[in-house]
Amino acid sequence: MRAPLVSLLAAVLLTGCFVHQVHAGRKDKRLDVYWVDVEGGAATLIVTPAGESILIDTGNPGRRDADRIVRMAAQSAGLRKIDHLIVTHYHRDHYGGAEALSRLIPIGTVHDNGKFDDMPDNPGKAYFNFACEKRHVIKPGDKLSLKQAEGSPTVSMRCLGTRREFVAAAKTTPANKDLCAQHKPKNRDGSDNANSVVMLLELGAFRFFDAGDLTWNQEKKLVCPRNLVGKVDVYQVTHHGLDSSNNPILLKSLEPTVAVMNNGVTKGSRPDVFAALRDTKSIKAIYQLHKNLRPDGDVNNVADKFIANLKEKCDGNHVHLSVAADGKSYRVSVPSREHVAEYQTRGK
Repeated sequence: MRAPLVSLLAAVLLTGCFVHQVHAGRKDKRLDVYWVDVEGGAATLIVTPAGESILIDTGNPGRRDADRIVRMAAQSAGLRKIDHLIVTHYHRDHYGGAEALSRLIPIGTVHDNGKFDDMPDNPGKAYFNFACEKRHVIKPGDKLSLKQAEGSPTVSMRCLGTRREFVAAAKTTPANKDLCAQHKPKNRDGSDNANSVVMLLELGAFRFFDAGDLTWNQEKKLVCPRNLVGKVDVYQVTHHGLDSSNNPILLKSLEPTVAVMNNGVTKGSRPDVFAALRDTKSIKAIYQLHKNLRPDGDVNNVADKFIANLKEKCDGNHVHLSVAADGKSYRVSVPSREHVAEYQTRGK
């Protein structure tokens, strides 16, 4: 084990914060998702019923976000390694913490877009050379090789699209004509956002959707002419709640029950996105990592109990989702607000 990780784990143990009952053999066989606060970036940590870890994105460059990810991994999940790291695209608030993270905790397989023709954004040598066991250029249709917990429903993590290419629809999938007719194109996004990796996590009937910063016109391809995703339970609000993403036809096609927004103090949480989320009748709750402190915050925030961080100088509080061992229900908690709510899985 690397020295920085040893020091961090020791510090956690001394403070009495190590949650040993959670990771001891994963006896509860739950699926856990933690939205780590990286202040307007992205870092979503997943722990499977078998105790494997998947991290989607690594936050910003430097130690702050990498330290927060490792603290979450050690304290809340009992992890000593990131088994799978998925980097959705090459913007600093998504890949930036990877190099620092690799010096704090071992990383297994990195799944990303590799180097490709006409890359609009290049993360540079430090990113492509950071320490890991293996690198894999992910493709639409790829599934992560995950261990299964005995007696549990199958857990899977599948890539639905990346580099503007998407999986094919099943022949039995009906056309999505009514919603597709409502699409209103936006100006093309030439940045790497449009190349974002789109992932679907499943445990039995439970389904979680994360599309990084995928842009508006690319989102259409996921549901038009046919819905390639299906219905989901939990929707990570794309692109931090910016209105160059979160196409209403995507939201209405996926019909999520819960939406989680990894916004910042002033980043994301845009009025049009809030309107689209509130207009999606299936959504019962919206969670935010940060309270929007822009002047429009009065109307573009949810109630404080659904928000992990309320102040500009925050404590890096997180949002936690935990799926029951049978995949039939899940709870979402905001520990800093002492909020917990239970939801039923909708089924595919």
